[in-house]
Amino acid sequence: MSNGIQDITLTFSTLLVTIIMIFIIIWMCDVKVKDKVSSKELRERLEIDDIILILHQKRLRWYGHMLRKEDTDCVKKCMEYEVEGSRPRGRPKGTWREVAQKDCQAHNLNKEDAVDHLRWKKLIKIG
Repeated sequence: MSNGIQDITLTFSTLLVTIIMIFIIIWMCDVKVKDKVSSKELRERLEIDDIILILHQKRLRWYGHMLRKEDTDCVKKCMEYEVEGSRPRGRPKGTWREVAQKDCQAHNLNKEDAVDHLRWKKLIKIG
């Protein structure tokens, strides 16, 4: 599934949301599957953005909010907390912070950009 942002893996829940969104769009446009109209064309008809991009924007907005918080804030402490000990075998589960940092890399953003709220808001704007 190509959405313009490379090197970001789709989690099962994100994939499920995408599929549900596609079915809702098909239903709203009153299109049959046999008509073979692309989901991109249907989104353009309804003038809505791709759900993946919307999720990226929402996640980046919250990440910027967390970066601007005071260092003594308990929510920021939880976000930056590193768990001690070894991880179980196999592929490690990705953390929310890692996903947010990948989103920042995909949009060429850094932590210093988040200091200015209005600038951050413009940088993460989709479309």
